[in-house]
Amino acid sequence: MKKGSSGKAVYRKDYSPYPWVLERVVLRFEIGEESTRVHSTLAVERRTPGDASADLVLDGQGLSLRSVALDGRELGEAEFSRDDDTLVIHEAPDRCRIEIEVEIRPHENTALEGLYASGEFLLTQCEAEGFRKITYFPDRPDVMTRYEVTLVADKRRHPVLLSNGNAVASGELGDGRHWVTWDDPFAKPSYLFALVAGDLACVEDRFRTRSGRDVALRVYVEHENAGKCDHAMESLIKSMKWDEERFDLEYDLDVYHIVATDHFNMGAMENKSLNIFNSKYVLARPDSATDTDYQGIEGVIAHEYFHNWTGNRVTCRDWFQLTLKEGLTVFRDQEFSSDQHSRAVKRIQDVRVLRSRQFPEDSGPMAHPIRPDAYQEINNFYTMTVYQKGAEIIRMIHTLLGETGFQKGMKLYFERHDGAAVTCDDFRAAMADANGIDLERFGRWYGQSGTPVLKASGAWNASDRTYSLTLSQHTPPTHDQPEKRPLLIPVAMGLLSRDG
Repeated sequence: MKKGSSGKAVYRKDYSPYPWVLERVVLRFEIGEESTRVHSTLAVERRTPGDASADLVLDGQGLSLRSVALDGRELGEAEFSRDDDTLVIHEAPDRCRIEIEVEIRPHENTALEGLYASGEFLLTQCEAEGFRKITYFPDRPDVMTRYEVTLVADKRRHPVLLSNGNAVASGELGDGRHWVTWDDPFAKPSYLFALVAGDLACVEDRFRTRSGRDVALRVYVEHENAGKCDHAMESLIKSMKWDEERFDLEYDLDVYHIVATDHFNMGAMENKSLNIFNSKYVLARPDSATDTDYQGIEGVIAHEYFHNWTGNRVTCRDWFQLTLKEGLTVFRDQEFSSDQHSRAVKRIQDVRVLRSRQFPEDSGPMAHPIRPDAYQEINNFYTMTVYQKGAEIIRMIHTLLGETGFQKGMKLYFERHDGAAVTCDDFRAAMADANGIDLERFGRWYGQSGTPVLKASGAWNASDRTYSLTLSQHTPPTHDQPEKRPLLIPVAMGLLSRDG
């Protein structure tokens, strides 16, 4: 999250729910050569009826405001206020419909957040706070709602028009333009919104879910790259099958889209049903790609697909909880790769990454817990600690509970929180409650930075035929936390005979 207009840090302890509930949002994009008009209709309801102190505050940056209407009536300038970061509608009724029209210029958007041009086509990047550069909106992860999106553009220039969900209608306007309406029946936060418009080649396959539904799988790339998508498609199908078999999780829409471009700045993004990737993580050909390239593509494709449940269907209450979706999903993609190849080799590779990149981060000036207590710039927390160390925290829970117990916890997690924005504590509670154990002490891992150092010493008593193992731990102080507390660490041990 960007720092507030005051420049002060944002604190986890200051969280409060958004005072309004969004029932639905309808968006219409009129895509032109120089600019794009965005018309949004928000159906909102005050969370606490009669609380007149709660103005309707919407985030927005770099937008040219054309009009604001409340229940069909255009508002005068005295009825709302705005600055560089917000639009505030005063004295809104408890239940109302807000209509806003703005103009944006994607080709001038060099920040590559929001809607921007990538070569000859347009695409979006909205995590963490890019949606506010598209239209005025409560751009925070705990505001989840259903989206209906209509895209209108010149058919010759933008023959492909994609957004989240299922395509429900399309047509032509008679002036060279065409339109497509997309409907996503699952509530999602604004950071998962996506739009792609351009002239792209499509590689298509199908996947039949375990319940018998057919899902259309489509990979969109520049035309010259159409012959480099086979491995990405195979990886997607493997991922969907594995998630059904290992986690009992089935895909939930009629289509699944992947778009790849050289100009995508985030590596890969899990937008609901419309993943966007840098070409590095999609395109491969045997005469130019290595085995490492192929395995990397398989892992990243799987990671973004697995977010459909761990990140999209259940998302983060606030950005302090980022590891809730990323640590869990990294663990899941590591397990997928282990099942596809050598589990031992994969584990060695992951530990090497921890030792070479995460351990130094956890002992240096950037040391922070996997769930920080404060930040000024949320984009600085997409770190090895949040992702890779976060995955190791999940792995320790798996070690404590075993595969059967962990899956019981996952099942309860989805039963409780499907369609909601939750916290790391909610995940830990589901694991504990599903298995009848207390994981309160384990929660220290979420709030303590640094790498613990373990010491082990063993002694064999031949006369008593007993082996004594003594373990101790110490976590060196870090710049943010000079005092450290002991951590709950699962340890696996075994005794070997002379012949092994």
